[in-house]
Amino acid sequence: MSDALDATPYDALLLLSFGGPEGPDDVVPFLENVTRGRGIPKERLKEVGQHYFLFGGVSPINDQNRALLDALRKDFAEHGLDLPIYWGNRNWAPYLTDTLREMVADGRRRVLVLATSAYASYSGCRQYRENLADSLAALEAEGLEPPRIDKLRHYFNHPGFLDPMIDGVLASLADLPEDVRAGAHIAFTTHSVPTASADTSGPVETHGEGGAYVEEHLDVAQLIADAVRERTGIDHPWRLVYQSRSGAPHIPWLEPDICDHLETLHGAGVPAVVMAPIGFVSDHMEVLYDLDTEATAKAEELGLPVRRSATVGDDPRFAAAIRDLVLERAAVESGREVTPCALGSLGASHNLCPVGCCPARAPRPAAAGADSPYA
Repeated sequence: MSDALDATPYDALLLLSFGGPEGPDDVVPFLENVTRGRGIPKERLKEVGQHYFLFGGVSPINDQNRALLDALRKDFAEHGLDLPIYWGNRNWAPYLTDTLREMVADGRRRVLVLATSAYASYSGCRQYRENLADSLAALEAEGLEPPRIDKLRHYFNHPGFLDPMIDGVLASLADLPEDVRAGAHIAFTTHSVPTASADTSGPVETHGEGGAYVEEHLDVAQLIADAVRERTGIDHPWRLVYQSRSGAPHIPWLEPDICDHLETLHGAGVPAVVMAPIGFVSDHMEVLYDLDTEATAKAEELGLPVRRSATVGDDPRFAAAIRDLVLERAAVESGREVTPCALGSLGASHNLCPVGCCPARAPRPAAAGADSPYA
C-alpha cells in the first residue's frame, strides 16, 4: 500500500489511551477518575496509589504516548501521509472530550481512532467506544456537531506489532546466563480480566471459554514462540499467564498469575524464565511494577534467573504498522480493494465492532460500532 498514501475520507487520527498521573498530587485524583462510581474511599485509593508513589507519583504512560506520537508523526511525514494526529485520554489530561472539542474547532469531520490496546476485550475496546460516545454526547450538549468516528481494527497480529516483540524475546534470551539459556521457559503475560468478561470478548461467535481475548493472545504467543524457534533452533516451552488482577477475591479472574507461575516453574526445576508482556503496548505502570518490581522480586526470592522482554512502545515498525492500518481502513471506506496484513491463524480483525461484541456490564451507548448512535 506504499503507493496509496491517501487517507481520504479521514482528516485526522486520534490516539486514545488510558492516561496516568504526572506527579504525586495527581495520583489520588487520577485513581478517583479510574474508579468513579464504585464508591471506593479516598484512603483506599491512597493505598492503591503506593505503586505510583514508588515511581515519584508519575506513570510512564503519558511520556510513552508522547514518544509514540512523535514516531507516528515522523513516519507519516517521511512517507508523505498528510494526516494530523491528536491525543486524548480516558482518565487524565489531555482528556478525550477536550481533545475532540479541539478537533471540532480545527474543522475535523471524519476521525480515525487508534486505541493503545491491541486485543478484543471490554476494557480494551468496548469501554473506549463508550468513552467516545460519552464525549460525542457532551459535544452535542454544547451545541457542537460531533465528527464521525471510526476505530482502527485490532492489530495484535500485524507484523509491525509482532516483530518488535519477537526481537525483545530474543534479546532477553541472549541476556540470560549461557548455562540456563537453552532451558529457559517463556511466560507470555497479559492483563488478567474477570473470566465472565473474557468469555464474552469479541464477536458473539467467538464467545465461550476465554473468548476472543484469550484466543488472540494464544495466537500471538504461538507466533512469537515459532519465530524464536526458527531463529535460535530451540523450542522453548511457553505458557500464557496473567498479571495485574484488581478485582474482588470472590470474582473469578483469568489465571495463573505470573508470580504463581514462577513458583510452579521453579518447583519443576526450570532453570530460567523470560517474561514477555505481549498484552501491553508500552512499559506503563503495570509493566514496571507488576513485572519489573513484584514478579522480579519473586524470582529473586526463588533464585530463578528471569528477564523481562521489551514492549513495542514507539518502535518505528509499530509506527509503520499504524500507517498501514490507516491506509487500509481508508481504502475500505473509499471502496477500494485492499488485502489486510495479518499473521497467524485468526486473520485480520473486523473493522466495525458488531452488535454483542465485548458487551458492557450494563448497556451503554458506544461509538464506532454497528450499534453506535453516531453514524
